Amino acid sequence: MSMLTHRFEQPANSSGDARGAGLWKAHRATIKRLWLRALAVVLMGGVLAGLIALKTVAFLWRLHY
Repeated sequence: MSMLTHRFEQPANSSGDARGAGLWKAHRATIKRLWLRALAVVLMGGVLAGLIALKTVAFLWRLHY
């Protein structure tokens, strides 16, 4: 049983923190990549909405509505 709980028995300021820091950097990179992709999707949605609005204005202006 001690083999399964060995990681939990280590003190908080042990050499395991170096592994945790590396893991945090990997998670941080993943989170940053996901946020950038979400931002790109939102921006592309804004561009699409702008294009639709411009086409609508051109259509209404041309047909004198």
